[in-house]
Amino acid sequence: MSSVKQLAVGGAVWTIASYGLSQVLRLGSNLILTRLLVPEIFGLMSLVYVFITAVHLFSDLGIGTSLIQNKRGEEPDFLNTAWTLQVCRGVILWFCTLLLAAPIAHLYQQPQFLWLIPVVGLGTVICGFNSTSVFTLNRNMAFGQLAIFELSGQSIGIVVMIVWARLSPTIWAILMGSFASQILQLIWSHYWNSGSPNRLIWNQEVVKEILSFGKWIFVSTALTFFAEQADRLILGKLLTLDVLGVYGVALTLADIPRSITLALSGKVMFPAITKLVDQPREILRAKILKNRQPIPIAFAVGLTLLVSFGDVAIKILYDDRYIQAAWMLPILALGFWPRVLCNNGIELAVFAIGKIQYPAFGQFLRFLWTAIGLWVGFFTAGLLGAIVAVALNDLGFYAAISYGLWRKGVNCLGQDFQATVLLLALITSVLAARYFLGLGLPIDLPRSAGMPPL
Repeated sequence: MSSVKQLAVGGAVWTIASYGLSQVLRLGSNLILTRLLVPEIFGLMSLVYVFITAVHLFSDLGIGTSLIQNKRGEEPDFLNTAWTLQVCRGVILWFCTLLLAAPIAHLYQQPQFLWLIPVVGLGTVICGFNSTSVFTLNRNMAFGQLAIFELSGQSIGIVVMIVWARLSPTIWAILMGSFASQILQLIWSHYWNSGSPNRLIWNQEVVKEILSFGKWIFVSTALTFFAEQADRLILGKLLTLDVLGVYGVALTLADIPRSITLALSGKVMFPAITKLVDQPREILRAKILKNRQPIPIAFAVGLTLLVSFGDVAIKILYDDRYIQAAWMLPILALGFWPRVLCNNGIELAVFAIGKIQYPAFGQFLRFLWTAIGLWVGFFTAGLLGAIVAVALNDLGFYAAISYGLWRKGVNCLGQDFQATVLLLALITSVLAARYFLGLGLPIDLPRSAGMPPL
């Protein structure tokens, strides 16, 4: 247990450092690209990636999770059969993008989708050939190598995007940057493979084992698509592409705290918890509570700053075309708090215990809320109502996860309540100070944002 704790602490340091650098690169490239490319391009790519994400999530067999969680996860037959499944899946997904392109282009009245979706979909084939070494490194908590793998791919992709956009400010800048990143990571994944090279093997017993574990992963990820992409699917019909692009900028910045916790939970907490899951529930719960205690406090402070001063960052970093993101950001950022709590160990505890049905049900609740709440919000209070509806959609997910852990005697409700009280107290104090200093409030709505559409 001491060894696992040391690996987890080291992993947390690596993950936070690499994620911090990743976000600096992401923000820097975003600031440059928003000056080189028009907002419509970001709105268009936002919709394209919704459908690419859809084919990924609707075919998620839980291959990576199986390789990390399963006790046979380092056996050659298991690894190579998993790789074979991954390759087949990547090719099938690309054919799916060919079939989907025409109906989607007709639905959204965007002829570019006829070629754009299949071109972006080629990435599924490239990623399908990635070595299983990436999952083995995660399983063995080799965080330094994982950080190099991810940052190198991101860096080369950004360089290609910026250079291409400078020479030719078209949508191809984003496409070619993405391809460059995927190809480099494909090469890196096989370079890091310390065992025998992956080869095509079909072991029926392993296939059954992976699919048996992956059935709930499939259900959960399919529902995840509807839950996490429903806002863009619906807003893509209700808003113009430039407003959708502005919404995407606000959502990306608001998502930073959740993304950090997601990286920590997937790379550090999940492999650590799987090594301790055989412990009695009382001991497992005590360890989770002890190790996650400082994390919600740290994120409460960070989220307070994002909610209270995110509008200032938008106004400084972006030009007037993105000004509406200034009032969207604080609302969306605060709405991510329940998900931040889930990502701090408790969602991954459910996966490690094997009760994947609770996240699946949580995603269903998120989708149901978004599908109904977004329409109601938009047609009663305009864009403001839609943004508020999106911000509230994580509450059902948190309730489902917490219920599942309570059933298994591993709940963290008391700790989460204390962190939430701290967050609200901090936000209230900072906003009050800001108001009395004459700086106003971060949610300075333009009149059009709160008006129902005609």
